[in-house]
Amino acid sequence: MYTALTRDIQITVMPQFLVERSEPDEGRFFWIYTIEITNLGRQTVQLTARHWIITDGNGVVEEVQGPGVVGEQPVIPPGESFRYTSGCPLTTPSGIMVGSYQMLDEAGRPFEVNIPAFSLDSPFAKRVLN
Repeated sequence: MYTALTRDIQITVMPQFLVERSEPDEGRFFWIYTIEITNLGRQTVQLTARHWIITDGNGVVEEVQGPGVVGEQPVIPPGESFRYTSGCPLTTPSGIMVGSYQMLDEAGRPFEVNIPAFSLDSPFAKRVLN
């Protein structure tokens, strides 16, 4: 589990490798990740956009940007959480994701919330000691 806190918004990420959706011999590896966004502040906020930086095991970087998450732009009142699950395919047995959410406060002012970097590891990844 990975956690980050920005401006009273806590982001918790739980990645999981899916063997049943992966084909290692074909260079296809698939993860799901569940994210919980918890509003620890005093204002209602809305998630309006996402920005991901996905790096595979070869160092190839892909950026993904778009409105909301899983087709929603959730409004999160104080003390409440929003949880969703999404997926990430890679052509390597490991990688890393990091990103941010664009949010609006009650006055309509935008602010950015960090999504913690999290590791995408499969049982097919070679372990390296530094």
